[in-house]
Amino acid sequence: MANFTAKDVQRLRQASGAGMMDAKKALEANDGDMEAAGQWLRERGLAKVANLADRDNAQGTIGLAVGENAAAIVELKAETDFSAKAEDFVALVNDLADRVLARGEEAIAERQADIDSLKISKRENIELGTVARVVGSGDTLVDTYLHRQEGRGVIGVIVEARGVDAETLHEIALHCAFAKPRFLRRDEVPADAVEKERAALLEITKAEGKPEAAWPKIVDGRINAWFAERVLLEQGVHGDKETVQQRIGAGEIVRFVMAAIGS
Repeated sequence: MANFTAKDVQRLRQASGAGMMDAKKALEANDGDMEAAGQWLRERGLAKVANLADRDNAQGTIGLAVGENAAAIVELKAETDFSAKAEDFVALVNDLADRVLARGEEAIAERQADIDSLKISKRENIELGTVARVVGSGDTLVDTYLHRQEGRGVIGVIVEARGVDAETLHEIALHCAFAKPRFLRRDEVPADAVEKERAALLEITKAEGKPEAAWPKIVDGRINAWFAERVLLEQGVHGDKETVQQRIGAGEIVRFVMAAIGS
């Protein structure tokens, strides 16, 4: 006799979107193993995990794999921190990061079935977020930082730079985790977002009763501050006055990749 109950059938049905009889057959075929039954349904096209796609998944785990002047980052999203902290979830994320480091971002496909099975077994909208591999060239250096909480990565950073010493580069990686920049340079910020913010700042300045002749200068100052909140090179290192660009001097940040749970 298969080792499952009517509640298990209901749980699998709700998680997978499959019919009641299909859920029962899946559990019978897999001796009550919920994860295996979910995979059984998926392989037969009976699992309808798409109905989870609209649910918020602001939780998750970040995996970071580091090699010789190379690194890979993988973010796997979930709905609850309970699922994201689970041993099987963390192990999958770390394995995905190792695979991406070894074979590139396309290696994610090697375990797509396991990601789909987690959706069913945990009944959550589980999906990939940031996935990237950074490999340094002959004249660039790669550094990383992973901030952990309760056994899982919650903020991951990879930074590649040219003409920047290792100590300074690691400081920049730590800064990224602290300040969470969205762009490397000002010209990467979408023009429509800049114009929208500039228009809003102008209206705020007008409402404050500032002299009209001073409006352009005031707005310019405020838009610069707005950029400094978002652009890595313009941020003050750890909130200090010295910017990242000033700290690296003649060096160059080639690129950075960051993933942060909940952001």
